[in-house]
Amino acid sequence: MLGKHTSPHTVPGRLAPWLSPGIFYLGLTFLGWVGLLQGHPQCLDYGPPFRPPLHLEFCSDYNSFGCCDQRKDHRIAARYWDIMKYFDLKGHELCGGYIKDILCQECSPYAAHLYDAENPQMPLRNLPGLCSDYCSAFHHNCHSAISLLTNDRSLQESHGKDGARFCHLLNLPDEDYCFPNVLRNSQLNRNLGMVAEDHQGCLQLCLAEVANGLRNPVAMVHAGDGTHRFFVAEQVGVVWVYLPDGSRLEQPFLDLKSMVLTTPWIGDERGFLGLAFHPKFRRNRKLYIYYSSLGKRKVEKIRISEMKVSLSDPNKVDPKSERVILEIDEPASNHNGGQLLFGLDGYLYIFTGDGGQAGDPFGKFGNAQNKSSLLGKVLRIDVNGAGKDGRRYRVPLDNPFVSEPGAHPAVYAYGVRNMWRCAVDRGDPVTRQGRGRIFCGDVGQNKFEEVDLIVKGGNYGWRAREGFECYDKSLCHNASLDDILPIYAYGHEVGKSVTGGYVYRGRLMALQEDRKTKKWRKQDICLGNSSCAFPGLISTYSQFIISFAEDEAGELYFLATSYPSAYAPHGSIYKFVDPSRRAPPGKCKYKPVPVKTKTKKIRFRPLATTVLDLLKEESQKAARRSSNATVASDSDRAASQKGSRRKPTSPTNRKKTPRGPGTKKRGRLWSPGPQGKRGQNLNTGRTGTRQVAQPKSPGRSR
Repeated sequence: MLGKHTSPHTVPGRLAPWLSPGIFYLGLTFLGWVGLLQGHPQCLDYGPPFRPPLHLEFCSDYNSFGCCDQRKDHRIAARYWDIMKYFDLKGHELCGGYIKDILCQECSPYAAHLYDAENPQMPLRNLPGLCSDYCSAFHHNCHSAISLLTNDRSLQESHGKDGARFCHLLNLPDEDYCFPNVLRNSQLNRNLGMVAEDHQGCLQLCLAEVANGLRNPVAMVHAGDGTHRFFVAEQVGVVWVYLPDGSRLEQPFLDLKSMVLTTPWIGDERGFLGLAFHPKFRRNRKLYIYYSSLGKRKVEKIRISEMKVSLSDPNKVDPKSERVILEIDEPASNHNGGQLLFGLDGYLYIFTGDGGQAGDPFGKFGNAQNKSSLLGKVLRIDVNGAGKDGRRYRVPLDNPFVSEPGAHPAVYAYGVRNMWRCAVDRGDPVTRQGRGRIFCGDVGQNKFEEVDLIVKGGNYGWRAREGFECYDKSLCHNASLDDILPIYAYGHEVGKSVTGGYVYRGRLMALQEDRKTKKWRKQDICLGNSSCAFPGLISTYSQFIISFAEDEAGELYFLATSYPSAYAPHGSIYKFVDPSRRAPPGKCKYKPVPVKTKTKKIRFRPLATTVLDLLKEESQKAARRSSNATVASDSDRAASQKGSRRKPTSPTNRKKTPRGPGTKKRGRLWSPGPQGKRGQNLNTGRTGTRQVAQPKSPGRSR
């Protein structure tokens, strides 16, 4: 199964923790889509603002945070001086400040609101929205500059005499967002560049769909070879190649379906469970895989193997290259572990489950506490050569139990129940603090889940301890236990089955380290907030989450499916996006190392509905409701007017008018009302939502 059993038919999801410096991500929840677009910082390229890497010399009001880098700042300055050539000294003094302010609104963190550019399908304004007092003063003093600032004929024609008309054209319905009020609003500017929080302190993040149609995608890794490809493994034993342009190669990278043990049963934990590329993959073409197999006499095993990429095709594994490194008998079908990763020391770390069933019932103390067993362990081996006693790997000389009688020398840490996904901390990008630490989420039994920081020789307590609490009291009170406590644990009233970072039924959380106290603080993370109204961003995802992942650039993803069967093609991959900020242009751009492709590329076609599309649908529904209300109002008024014009007749003289075959029934006439056309019926309100304006009064177009 993909996590801890809560019932025979329950599939707790699994998520791997992949780290930003000092933050450990834990789980996920869907709070629902907010139907109205809240005002949020956004640039004219429809992306979030950023902190300029270099000082802005001209539009210096936006030097700390906005939508301009130094190159754009220079371009705006050049345009300013081109315009000012047409002014004398007095004109410079009178209009220079106005013209600079107006031009620099492209750099405002709220540029999209000022230019009416929240939606890429809508045309931009030529000039930013100006507050009425400021606009009137500008028109009074510098109306001759309007033709130099814009080629919009309606604005140019209005500048001569009618300042009120000009300012009406530049008006924004919400005065909080017009210039210069937007600069003065402390509520809008207080937390610019900070990850947004809701009123309950929940951090607001968004998603972008990057892949779909996968069969229980259990792992996504990169090769670290500069190509920026990522490799997605399906539970059935197929690995696919995705290219930096988002396309997928038609032929798989690896196909082991015939060798991998799994079934279509919902919740089967067996299958292809993990892979890792050698740190020197670019030179030796080696990768390592972890999968369930069926041995002789139908004994279930965990197999860790080395394979090589084909010399003739860099996007294909040589199927004949498999070299089995390690096999471990599995006494039950659950708790199979599955994580492989290379530490900064160059050694391969293998994370195994305790053998399954419940309560680790194997032997006197269970597999996890038995250092001679490879189950319920963190193993550390050197794959760069053969070792003693016929082993196809070497044991690092500094492994903690090399000299302990009866202990398996490959054991690096023990007392593990079922660590599904783990991660190596990249460290602080500046100080490198924390670099190389390994974090894991370990699934609890009935009450508690935990997150662990892996240390050499550490005993993580299972089955004596579950989280911070005792599970097996006879073992728990043993003074020689000396177990490593989790950095964080929680009860099942918060969430079920942490599996390498995922809280199955609960929420996404971040653990942030206090570097002074070395303690970890939890903060919830929410999806579905209306701040995700950017092109390509979504607020929904498949229900069953399987794993976390990161790409070669360090971006964070998670893998999920809507139907948790190894054979169901309903899996998707989602990328986390922070809607409050981004890196400045060029900083995160990279040039992938070219890789030859011999098979057809399949273009990615997203299935999820974006937040912008949802907003559009809501707007159209509102327009239809408004139209229907107009129709009903017109009908009632027409009936009322017709009744008031009818002459009263006595009951004895009232006659029915005969209708012949050529007589048409007289129908009502009405105007259907507005249908949400751009520029006529849509306004931008305070929240940034395009709202349908009220229709003209009924009867006017009869």
